[in-house]
Amino acid sequence: MITDTELRLQGISVLAQTLGAVEAERFVALIQREPFDYTKWRQDKWNDLSIEALSSKAMITRKQNPNHEQ
Repeated sequence: MITDTELRLQGISVLAQTLGAVEAERFVALIQREPFDYTKWRQDKWNDLSIEALSSKAMITRKQNPNHEQ
């Protein structure tokens, strides 16, 4: 398990790489400004998908990001 500081640094790095520095900063500001239950969001996000459809989406995403470390 990594430290909280390492987690923050890695999270910001991923956001910046994916969204760019300005959009990553906007994202963080939005999260801080609005009440947001991440756990609830994750539970509800793909409720309407079957296991097969969810697996297919995961495989497509993985193929689109072949250099992503696990």
